[in-house]
Amino acid sequence: MTEAVSSTTLQRAALTPTLTKQCVGFMIGSSLFALGSALALGGWASAATSNACYFVGAWFFTAAGMAQLLLSGAVTVPVSYGRGSMVRAEWLAAATQSFGTLLFNVSTTAALGVRTISAEKHYVWSPDAGGSVAFLVSGVLVIVAYNHVNNAWSPRDRQWWSTQINFVGCVAFGISAVGAYILTSGDSVNNAVANVGTLVGALCFFFASLVVLPLTSRARGGPLSTS
Repeated sequence: MTEAVSSTTLQRAALTPTLTKQCVGFMIGSSLFALGSALALGGWASAATSNACYFVGAWFFTAAGMAQLLLSGAVTVPVSYGRGSMVRAEWLAAATQSFGTLLFNVSTTAALGVRTISAEKHYVWSPDAGGSVAFLVSGVLVIVAYNHVNNAWSPRDRQWWSTQINFVGCVAFGISAVGAYILTSGDSVNNAVANVGTLVGALCFFFASLVVLPLTSRARGGPLSTS
């Protein structure tokens, strides 16, 4: 009986979202994206190897994004105008980013087996670009949520640094998507821009999570500064 209770407790603990799990998930996913882009940028491995890194990394992003969404709190907050309630920026940022991670799952999965230019454009680039836009929107919402309860300039606050670094990463992912656009010839607009953007973005998301990792694992999470 005691062993059964202990097993159940361990299972619940493993499935319970915490800020630590969220941050570690983003850090692992970011590390794999950074590795994949670095290998591609240096020509040190095949495209298949980089794509495999992105594929696995995207699943860590998705798991961390889901934890982030579950930790983001109530969807709405009461207000004294309009319909009496409004969607919280913190929740909306987490939801938008979580949606973006799902699009990256679609993109990175398709990249493993795509064979035609048309398929690459529709199943690899399009969801990748959509995920990048979702991340960029979430990055703006993270700043809005932070500034709503804190000073816009708070360099002594780790959460402030996480928010700013996260936004830079979102911009870098957006630039990467532009460089990765597939031309009719089957080539990307600029592979170097695509790879550098991914590398910079991944490193930013890694450090955005690292700076808040020491916080208690039971603390309420927020959007990816939360990447």
